[in-house]
Amino acid sequence: MWFFARDPVRDFPFELIPEPPEGSPPGLWVLHRGRKKATGSAVSIFVYDVKPGAEEQTQVARAAFKRLKTLRHPNILAYIDGLETEKCLYIVTEAVTPLGTYLKARAEAGGLKEQELSWGLHQIVKALSFLVNDCNLIHNNVCMAAVFVDRAGEWKLGGLDYMCSAQGNGGGPPSKGIPELEQYDPPELADNSSRAVKEKWSADMWRLGCLIWEVFNGPLPRAAALRNPGKIPKSLVTHYCELVGANPKVRPNPARFLQNCRAPGGFMSHRFVETNLFLEEIQIKEPTEKQRFFQELSKSLDSFPEDFCRHKVLPQLLTAFEFGNAGAVVLTPLFKVGKFLSAEEYQQKIIPVVVKMFSSTDRAMRIRLLQQMEQFIQYLDEPTVNTQIFPHVVHGFLDTNPAIREQTVKSMLLLAPKLNEANLNVELMKHFARLQAKDDQGPIRCNTTVCLGKIGSYLSANTRHRVLTSAFSRATKDPFAPSRVAGVLGFAATHNLYSMNDCAHKILPVLCGLTVDPEKSVRDQAFKTLRSFLSKLESVSEDPTQLAEVEKDVHAASSPGTGGAAASWAGWAVTGVSSLTSKLIRAHPTPMPSETSVPQRAAPEGNPAPAPAPPPLATSGHWETQEEDKDTAEDSATADRWDDEDWGSLEEAESVLAQQDDWSAKGQGSRAGQVSHPDRKSLESDWSSWEAEGSWDQGWQEPSSVEPPPEGTRLTSEYNWGGTEPSDKGDPFAALSARPSTQPRPDPDSWSEDNWEGLEAESRQVKAELARKKREERRREMEAKRAEKKATKGPMKLGARKLD
Repeated sequence: MWFFARDPVRDFPFELIPEPPEGSPPGLWVLHRGRKKATGSAVSIFVYDVKPGAEEQTQVARAAFKRLKTLRHPNILAYIDGLETEKCLYIVTEAVTPLGTYLKARAEAGGLKEQELSWGLHQIVKALSFLVNDCNLIHNNVCMAAVFVDRAGEWKLGGLDYMCSAQGNGGGPPSKGIPELEQYDPPELADNSSRAVKEKWSADMWRLGCLIWEVFNGPLPRAAALRNPGKIPKSLVTHYCELVGANPKVRPNPARFLQNCRAPGGFMSHRFVETNLFLEEIQIKEPTEKQRFFQELSKSLDSFPEDFCRHKVLPQLLTAFEFGNAGAVVLTPLFKVGKFLSAEEYQQKIIPVVVKMFSSTDRAMRIRLLQQMEQFIQYLDEPTVNTQIFPHVVHGFLDTNPAIREQTVKSMLLLAPKLNEANLNVELMKHFARLQAKDDQGPIRCNTTVCLGKIGSYLSANTRHRVLTSAFSRATKDPFAPSRVAGVLGFAATHNLYSMNDCAHKILPVLCGLTVDPEKSVRDQAFKTLRSFLSKLESVSEDPTQLAEVEKDVHAASSPGTGGAAASWAGWAVTGVSSLTSKLIRAHPTPMPSETSVPQRAAPEGNPAPAPAPPPLATSGHWETQEEDKDTAEDSATADRWDDEDWGSLEEAESVLAQQDDWSAKGQGSRAGQVSHPDRKSLESDWSSWEAEGSWDQGWQEPSSVEPPPEGTRLTSEYNWGGTEPSDKGDPFAALSARPSTQPRPDPDSWSEDNWEGLEAESRQVKAELARKKREERRREMEAKRAEKKATKGPMKLGARKLD
């Protein structure tokens, strides 16, 4: 039987990448790029080839192999695996680049910032402090060739070939035999007389001074060049001179050197170093310290290196969210760091966390997600939006906090293009109808109308026909003036989605009624929109062949491009509306829909009506005169800048969200500091009424025609209207004079014609009924207590003393 020897290199779980070796520094080892066979992850492989007649160097290499395998420190090159054979030695470490190669590459790209250099030197000095003070070892090879940089820009100390004990046992340091490394030896090594007065760290601190000189000035030509600091920063020159002093006794301990450089105003005293030090100890920090750190981190990320943000800050942010309960504070820095990632990395690292965040019940986190959705929406695919994100987002429409409801409405601008048929045309429209009809906040009703105008082009043709006209008509009767403006602009923004018959019979009558609106801003927009619709009708009247071209989008499928064209045509300006709503929600209390008189349409012909007195343009319940003039000017000046500015109306409420109860906790009613709606108690029952009342189409359409007459009623064609034949049946309509009206009541959750006053009347009845029931329960409770007290003690005799 034959036995074949196995090749250990072939069985090694790591392999060399067939490329020329990286710019290996002088020394025994040759640095190669490598990867793990199983996963393909990048590593670095240091290779030493055993040569005949070089037993001393081989012994030094084996000692370095053992040292690197046993020493573990964040600032020392991390050992992963190794292989030792008769022909070679392999040491596998984290993927790194020699410091000299790294500095040269960064110099071509603009050079390293001083904060990066200070943190790199901080790491090397900390590694020396660990070796000297904790391990009692002398590195004996500190130079540019012994320092490596990982992908996060962290500096690692390697080159452990010539390490020796500081106590002297085991002999002195091994000889190097490499001139490029011996030039960094301190002068006292050649002078035996000064050995007795030096410290154990003196030689390594001299070499540290040489490393600092080379980092700022380039390769060291000779030892005499150390006398000239060159480009070394002034804040470091004093401490540098201590390192390269001729007297080894005065060279500071590595720990003392760090302390001196970290003093206020020192070379290593700045935000970048402090951030790194906090991240290294974040696992032992208090929760309050972590919260404060993450809140301040986003301000500094713009000045931090990109590699540092991607490979050091991002993992800590993800860990803090997964295991540290950091909450919403990690969102802002997380999305800032996400800008440095590729699309593939974003999908792998950020999107899973975002999807998980949307299922959180933390109000502060939910509103932060909604506010910053623009930064990650492009990375979300449609199945993820419809199945994992939208079901959680719609809860915001029912939240008792106005800021969350408003941000939920605004987020629909970004989500609408990715929603499927059911979520967009059914579920979302149901919530929009409820908000526009029942929400007690005027700005939210206004922004609902604004959002509907922007996403109108994404709706199906059937939904557009049923929803848009009714929705914008309802908005024009809102007591909140900016809502009426939004309704007018909604018609203008979606002008290409209406047939000419709808324009003439449904839209123009609504707009004509607004030409006498109490607010000038409403009248101005009404006149402008009227002229636009009239010009379209006139052009079609002059040339009927244009009808097909004008109505080409009416029955077309949803097309995102249509909305953009409509917005530019109509001057659909969110700046004008949003600035008004943000100002009013902060300065004035928002009236309920029934508290302000709604401008009524003109009475039909034949019905006499008293001539109403012209209402004042500004009343105490509306805007102040000065503010009206100012806001009107803003509105007209920004009429053509729909997407220039962000919506802003209720964002200031965000600061108190973290202190409020969970949105899904018991009691969806009003809480302290929140606005409650009188109909909010019956919201869940109203929600279920959509399914109980019939089909979806019936909920959105205008009130149907009068139901069939009762049995026995004759049609008008059966009567003799000529009057030549006598009739002994009397007046055929007399029996119908007392017939009650059969006009169906409009659904309050649909876009049909509604009565704003009915909402307050209904709420007053509910409140009165609740108060009556409460008084009745209280009376019965008091009577029961009196009866119980009388039954237990019995009647008291006259003159008897009551005993407790």
